[in-house]
Amino acid sequence: MRIFDTHSHYDDEAFDDDRDALLGGLLAAEGVEYVVNMGASIEGAAASADLAEKYAGSIAHSDSGNEPARTGVYAGCGIHPDDTGVFEGKETSSGMRFTCADEVMQRLRDLCLLERCVCVGEIGLDYHWMVEQKEVQQRWFREQMRLAYELRLPINVHSRDAAQDTFDLIRENYEEGRYTGGIIHCYSGSLELAREYVKMGYHIGIGGVVTFKNAKVLKRVVGELPLEYLVTETDCPYLSPEPYRGKRNDSRNIRYVIEAIARLKEMDPEECAEILFENARKVYGV
Repeated sequence: MRIFDTHSHYDDEAFDDDRDALLGGLLAAEGVEYVVNMGASIEGAAASADLAEKYAGSIAHSDSGNEPARTGVYAGCGIHPDDTGVFEGKETSSGMRFTCADEVMQRLRDLCLLERCVCVGEIGLDYHWMVEQKEVQQRWFREQMRLAYELRLPINVHSRDAAQDTFDLIRENYEEGRYTGGIIHCYSGSLELAREYVKMGYHIGIGGVVTFKNAKVLKRVVGELPLEYLVTETDCPYLSPEPYRGKRNDSRNIRYVIEAIARLKEMDPEECAEILFENARKVYGV
């Protein structure tokens, strides 16, 4: 079973003890060929780029036989809505402070221009914690989508308790002629909204939640949407699927997500896995 994790956070401190072991062979041994490590802050974007560079030559199931198989890492570089205050002059968690928004955007642009960066992400809206006011989140979501269009990169979108506003801003960007394509990460909206995203050419990110018994709406989304518009993800170290719910997640657990999708689609898991793998490659141009 070939696995592509479209959204992970291996720079998280939860992986400090075994990050190299996982990315250096343990994941590949269980079919994880590619992961995209997603930046959530300016520091996280840089960390993602560093991981992607470190594993730039890595690819699972190499035919050479000279080196052990390793997982290929790519980077997503973007500013999570909770961290958009950096554009407004706020100090980051590590003590960084930029003189102006243009300086932040230039730093982000430089990271996105790196060869191993495959998307602008994760970006979007989060109305759950409201770390930043709605207008601040929306302003910098718009600007990062503009950056993605400028650089011809897809976006990876975070949306929590903000389904309609997220959709409206993406549609606004689309209708203004700045279509980027990309993935709606950890999708939690309605089937109706999902269908509208698909009409615009966006993909829906499916992770461990689809294995939960109470995930009725998401199961319906997966069951009804064309398989060609679904991709797999972990958001690790978070959102482990059953039977590991509540424990640290990693990309090996995507097999449980694939099996759940295959059951909902009434198809062979291996066939399902191959289609999902190719979907991710298409989105990110890998």
